[in-house]
Formats: sequence, structure tokens, C-alpha cells
Amino acid sequence: MSTRQSGSSVSGQGGPLWAVFVAIALSVSGLLVATATSLPAALLDSTLLSDPAAASNLATVVYLILTFAGYALTGVLYLQWTDRGWDWLDLERPTRRGWRYVLYGIGGSIGFLIAVQFVATALDLPSSENDVIQLIGNDPNMVLVMIVIVFAFNAPAEEFLFRNVVQKRLYASFSRMGAVVVAALIFALLHIPSYAFAVDGSFAPPGAIATSLAVVFGGAVIFGYLYAKSDNLLVPIIAHATFNAIQFGLLYIALRYAPEDLESASAVLDVVLGAVPL
Repeated sequence: MSTRQSGSSVSGQGGPLWAVFVAIALSVSGLLVATATSLPAALLDSTLLSDPAAASNLATVVYLILTFAGYALTGVLYLQWTDRGWDWLDLERPTRRGWRYVLYGIGGSIGFLIAVQFVATALDLPSSENDVIQLIGNDPNMVLVMIVIVFAFNAPAEEFLFRNVVQKRLYASFSRMGAVVVAALIFALLHIPSYAFAVDGSFAPPGAIATSLAVVFGGAVIFGYLYAKSDNLLVPIIAHATFNAIQFGLLYIALRYAPEDLESASAVLDVVLGAVPL
């Protein structure tokens, strides 16, 4: 069900500081709820807690699904708690204009990723690996599973919480583009724990963290812009999922067809994946 009402039409919205506080609280709550909902996956394989990369594929898949379910649950609870209900959900079949925005979003995301990687390479800045990539390891089959998860769980859950709930809540106190930037900044900062540590457990270099967060922030701005222009949650969901699927598809090719040349595969990974904004 789609709604075109502005945030200002809902009573009790408060000023900009309150709106930012609510947005941060919602985002942090999403992270905490997702952590809680993912815990049962450890019952399938306890190594998820100590060495995630060594966990079984089944436990990894369940862990990821439950994590994204936690984000969606946070958004649902907020809509129910504030009496917004399902009327707040902007979900409908994309129009021809909406599909154009999807294509613009995919192309813009790829272009932005290439630009960031070009700058990072010129400045000799590495990108840090997030915990999802560590979970996948070097298993091509898990990469294919991730493509399914991105479409079915990751993109819908994150776009619902961070665009249709957080960003739309910010419309009451900011311009639409202002809300896009604020929501994207919060989304990027929320990913700091995912990129702060290297594979060996040490603290990642600040330049590596900054590079990865820049990709996450840029992607969030692009997807947020798509939602702001279309008022349709499916538009950023499709663009987000397709962009990540392209990244994972290229990773699959690198792992499947260049396993004997790990240095080359690693180079492809750095350039193509950069930071997967999951």
C-alpha cells in the first residue's frame, strides 16, 4: 500500500534534533534487534561466535536471514508502536518512470564504486573487509546463495527500515535531500563495527575504514534519492539488490575461475566489491 503523505502530516514529529535522535535510535535498535534475532543460528554451529568464517553454510545462511529479519522487525514494531501501521508503507509496482530510476540507481552505484576505488588506489588506501564477506570466505557456492539472500531478505529489510521508516520519518524536519543525507550518514556510521576490524582481528587502518564507509554512504545516498524521487520502496530495493548481485556475481567469477591465482582474485575483489553495503 502506498502513501504520499508527508512526514509533517503526522502529529508529534518534533524538530530536527528530535528527528535525528529518533532516526539514530531506530538504527541502533535495528542493529541490536538483528543481533538478538540472529543468536539462534549459533545453535546450529557454535563456531559462528568464535570463528564465523569456519561455520557451516547452513548456519551462515540462517544467521544472515535472521539478521535481516531483525531489521525488518524493528521497522514493523516502530510502525505499530507509533500507530502509523501499514499505510506508512510505500509499496507498489514501479511505473515506467520508476524503472528508469532503478536503472539510474544501478548505473550510479557502479560508477560511484569505481570512482571511490580509483581515488583509493591513487591515494594507496585499502578497503576493509566487512563481516559478511568474511562469512562467505572463498566458497563460490555461498556467493550464489548470497545473491538469493540479497534479493529476498537483505535489500527488502534494509530499504524498509532505513528508507521507508528512518528516511521518511526525517521528512517531517528536513528537506527530502536533507533527509536522504542524514539517513545515509546514520546508515554508514552504523557499519563502522563491520569494517573496523581486519580478518586477523586487529583494528583496520583508518584509511581502509574510511574508504569502505565512503562506499556505504554513497550507496545509501543513491538508494535514498531513488526512494525520495519515486515514493516507492520497490525502486531502491530492486536497485540495491541488483547492484549487490552484480558485485557478488563478479566475485563468483573471480573465485570460480581464478582459484589458483589468489593474488589476481584478491585484486578483482578489491576493485569490484570494495565494500558491500549490507
